[in-house]
Amino acid sequence: MRTRILIVLVCIATISVTAQTKKWSLQECVDHAVENNISVKQGENSLLLNEQDIKAAKGAFLPSVSANVRQGLNLGNVELFPGSFVDRTSNSTNIGVSVSETLFNGFRNKNSFKQSQLILERNELDLARIKDDISLNIVTGYLNILFNKENLETAKLQYKFSEKQLEQVKELVDAGVQPQANINDVQATLSSDLQKITVAENNLDLAKLTLSQLLQVPFEGFDVQSINVNVPSEALLYDDVNPILDYAFNNRNEIKIAEKNIENAKLSTEISKSGFMPTVTLGYGFGTNVFFSNLTSDAAFFNQLNDNKSHGFNLNASIPIFSRNQNKTSVAKAKIQEENSQLNLEQAKLNLEATIQRAFTDAKAAYRTYEASKVSSEAQKLSFGNSQERYNIGSMNAFDLEQARIRLFNAESALINAKYDFIFKTKVLDFYLGKSITVE
Repeated sequence: MRTRILIVLVCIATISVTAQTKKWSLQECVDHAVENNISVKQGENSLLLNEQDIKAAKGAFLPSVSANVRQGLNLGNVELFPGSFVDRTSNSTNIGVSVSETLFNGFRNKNSFKQSQLILERNELDLARIKDDISLNIVTGYLNILFNKENLETAKLQYKFSEKQLEQVKELVDAGVQPQANINDVQATLSSDLQKITVAENNLDLAKLTLSQLLQVPFEGFDVQSINVNVPSEALLYDDVNPILDYAFNNRNEIKIAEKNIENAKLSTEISKSGFMPTVTLGYGFGTNVFFSNLTSDAAFFNQLNDNKSHGFNLNASIPIFSRNQNKTSVAKAKIQEENSQLNLEQAKLNLEATIQRAFTDAKAAYRTYEASKVSSEAQKLSFGNSQERYNIGSMNAFDLEQARIRLFNAESALINAKYDFIFKTKVLDFYLGKSITVE
C-alpha cells in the first residue's frame, strides 16, 4: 500500500512539474485563445441562433396545420315550443382539422428569409474579426514578454559586470593604486544594478500575467518559448501604403460587415413596405360532429361522425387601408437606417485608412529610431570602453565611469525597445495586408 501511495505521489509531482515547466509557443497561445475566448464562444452561439432563425424563416413558406377537438355538455330547461319547457341534457362533440397557407404577403416571407441568411453571414464575419483581434492581442502580449526578457538579460549582464568591476577595484585598492572610497562607489553601483534586475523581473512577471489572463490560464508557472526575432531591416518596410489600403478595403472583415449591414437595412425597408400590400391566404377545413340528447334517439357515435363530415375552403384577402401611420413611419425609419448604414461604411473606411496610415508612418519612424538607437549603442560601447581604460589607469574617477556606464545601459535598453517597437509596427501592417502575424 505504501508503495502504491508513493507511486501516485511521484506521478502527481511529475505532472505538476511538467505543467509548471511547460513553455507556450506563439501558435499554441493563438490557438488556445481563439478556442477558449468567451467572446468567440458567444459569437459561435450567435451563429447557432442564426441557423435556427433561418429554419424559422423557411418554415414561414409552409402551410400551418392545426387540429381541434371540442366536447360540450348542456344541462337545464330548454324551450321547445312557446310556453313549453323541458329538462334536457345534451352532449356535443366537434372534431376538425384546418390548413392555412399564405399565398402573398408583400414578399415579406421571401425578404425575411434573405435577411436571416444575411445576418448569419454578417455574424460569421464578425466572429472572424473577433478572432483576428484576439490573435493580434496575443502576438502583442507575446512580444512584450520577449521584450522584457531581453531587458532582464541586459540588467543581469550589467550586474555581472559590476561584480567583476568590484573585484578589480578591490585588487587595485589592495595594491594602493586606488583609494578605499572607490570600493564604496562600486558597491553602490552594484546595489543599483540589483534594483534594476528586480524592476526588470517585475515587468516580466506583469507581461506574463497579462498574457496568461488573455489566455485564461493560471499565472503560476506560466512562461513562453523564446524565439529568434528577426533583426529589423529596411527590407521589412513597405514602400507604399496604397496596396495595403486597397487590400484592406476589399478584404477586411469590418468593411464587409458594414456592407452586409447596408444590405440588411435595404431588406428591412422592403419588409416594411410589405405593410402597404394585401395579404392573401388560402384555407381549408375538415370537420365533423356528434350530438346526443335525452329527448331524442340519435344515431350511434361513429355513425354520426361519418354522416356529419364536412369540407370547407376559403380564400381571404386583407387589404390595408389605414394603419394609423404605422406602415408609413416604419418605412421612413427603415430608410433612415439605410442612410445610417451607408454612413457607417464610410466611417469604417475612414477609421481603417487612418489606422493603416498611422501604422505605416509609425513603422517608418520606428525603423529610423532603431537605426539611431543602434548607432547610439555602438558609440556608447566604445565610449564606455575608453572610460574603463582611463579609470583603470587612474585618469577618471568612479563617478564619471558610472555615468558612462549608465549611458551605455540606457542606450542598450533603448535599442531593445526600438527593435520590438519596429517589429510590432510591421506586424500590424502585415495584419492589415492579410499576412501571417506570427514571428516564428
